[in-house]
Amino acid sequence: MVAATKSLPRRQFDVVVVGAGGAGMRCSLQLAQAGLSVAVLSKVFPTRSHTVAAQGGVSASLGNMSEDNWYWHMYDTVKGSDWLGDQDAIEFMCREAPHAVYELEHFGMPFDRNADGTIYQRPFGGHTANFGEKPVQRACAAADRTGHAMLHTLYQRNVAARTQFFVEWMALDLLRNEQGDVLGVTALEMETGDIYVLEAKQTVLATGGAGRIWAASTNAFINTGDGLGMAARAGIPLQDMEFWQFHPTGVAGAGVLITEGVRGEGGILLNKDGERFMERYAPTLKDLAPRDFVSRSMDQEIKEGRGCGDGSYVVLKLDHLGAETIQKRLPSIREIAIKFANVDPIKDPIPVVPTIHYQMGGIPTNIYGQVISTIGGESNIVNGLYAIGECAATSVHGANRLGTNSLLDLIVFGRSAGNFIVNQHPERQHAHQPIPQSSIDYSLDRVNKLETRTSGEKTQDVGNAIRMAMQHHCGVFRTIDLLKKGVDAIEGLAPQVENIYFKDKSKVFNTARVEALELTNMIEVARATITSAANRTESRGAHALNDHPERDDENWLRHTLWFSEGSRLEYKPVQMKPLTVESFPPKARTF
Repeated sequence: MVAATKSLPRRQFDVVVVGAGGAGMRCSLQLAQAGLSVAVLSKVFPTRSHTVAAQGGVSASLGNMSEDNWYWHMYDTVKGSDWLGDQDAIEFMCREAPHAVYELEHFGMPFDRNADGTIYQRPFGGHTANFGEKPVQRACAAADRTGHAMLHTLYQRNVAARTQFFVEWMALDLLRNEQGDVLGVTALEMETGDIYVLEAKQTVLATGGAGRIWAASTNAFINTGDGLGMAARAGIPLQDMEFWQFHPTGVAGAGVLITEGVRGEGGILLNKDGERFMERYAPTLKDLAPRDFVSRSMDQEIKEGRGCGDGSYVVLKLDHLGAETIQKRLPSIREIAIKFANVDPIKDPIPVVPTIHYQMGGIPTNIYGQVISTIGGESNIVNGLYAIGECAATSVHGANRLGTNSLLDLIVFGRSAGNFIVNQHPERQHAHQPIPQSSIDYSLDRVNKLETRTSGEKTQDVGNAIRMAMQHHCGVFRTIDLLKKGVDAIEGLAPQVENIYFKDKSKVFNTARVEALELTNMIEVARATITSAANRTESRGAHALNDHPERDDENWLRHTLWFSEGSRLEYKPVQMKPLTVESFPPKARTF
């Protein structure tokens, strides 16, 4: 049992950051360097956050290898988003990119180098010169461990800035007052099983993605959508949750990621006939077309009987690159292929299938990370709450994210939110506002019900049922019938989540408790995803609907907003007007 409400321990900070990945630590660095008291909560040690798994690079129009500029990068991002990205936010990100990358370089991030000492850049899917004319080398890389290098660099900087880390803590719920302002979070200390009230003048959600709602995923086990669950339960809508990226190259049978950087370095996809099939689907960009495009092409090859082996996968060939290039540029990929596919890519191709990878949607924000709640067409800032990184829908990725724009999103908007909070801070030197007891009790009641239940559903059974339902009903190709059955399946599982229990009630490092709490977040994400998808009657980006194969700009050039209460949907327009340049009007997406 949780201790009586009155005795809940409290801690006070200027800012609480939930999540210690690239976005959370880039934000906390700005805050700590400015002298604010910052608490960073993380379920795992910071350098184990999922940013560590990002391989290929971080995009910026440095032009180190060939001519490039931010406006081309912006065009590629708008086109990649299938025109669902907000063009003001996209312009902001692409303009900021070179500065953000040079800043990382000055922090000591060990980028690969060219002979002249400049940062090495490789081509990546959907990145082009001169508005789609030819591929361009825009991905700044540290071998195939770019996210790993970024995360360690940011962690070291945060340690130097005396950021306070709360390692192996899990945030439970947002604390809000009657006006709807966010005043901090309740959080579980895993080591003791104690629940704390962490009061904050500003709360930043940087909790990453939620790919574990699918059975086959490149996501770490910690990616359970905690920030999304917290926001949804607090009445904040989730935006564009129907759009999830299937990465073209997950190791067949294992789901472990093989970076797009392999194709950037010259790797090619082949079917069972040894044909480089992407030449048929994308004559200009071939294997470096955007991810949604490549994933669907691979899926089609497999469905039409041209899969390799038992017919369930295609292969990624890189032996022609030579042992030296593979060992220098793709050392981790070779290791992954040997361990998970039992092949050495220096000699043999890697079996690959499309695997769920990244959520384009999330908690709606502006370019400063401020959370925006839109109800009945009226948009308002949620005071005291920010969201950054993969859990946020700043809407730079729209319906499909370009490779390497994810690491860029983390550093640009992590920094932007940090700066905004620092600049606001002098005006907000007020004392901490009183937290209504009802807000704390809501969170405690949720945990207490879990703690005191003596029978019910097993966490892993309900979790597996969610994953299988999502895998079956919400894949690379979708149909209205499949999605509607998926809505019924997921909504049918929601009451089971309300009835989960675990036998072991011990306090110290009880992972059963943590997994049960994570499941309450995963069901919110699954409901948001399947309901949003079942109601979008068009194909756009990663949402490929067989019944409606065309994009419908007249009716669907708008963002979906899903509300947890009643699983209700609203919509809002896409921001087509950039900050300073001409808009890119919608056109057909060919490669």
